[in-house]
Amino acid sequence: MSGEIDIYGVYIPNLLALALATLVVSLVVRRGLAYLGVYGFVWHRGLFDVALYVVLLQGMSLLSRWWLS
Repeated sequence: MSGEIDIYGVYIPNLLALALATLVVSLVVRRGLAYLGVYGFVWHRGLFDVALYVVLLQGMSLLSRWWLS
């Protein structure tokens, strides 16, 4: 398995593609958490959002390895 994705001759690293996909998922999850009022229990929203993004990126990475193998 290559570490790059070929899109019409432009090679994009897998991590960049995963990061962009995770950004979209993160925006949806954050909107859902705001709707449910979870941010009222969070001390620092910015740190929570960064930690959430990192956890989601790790999950997407593990999911893509499982799915592509």
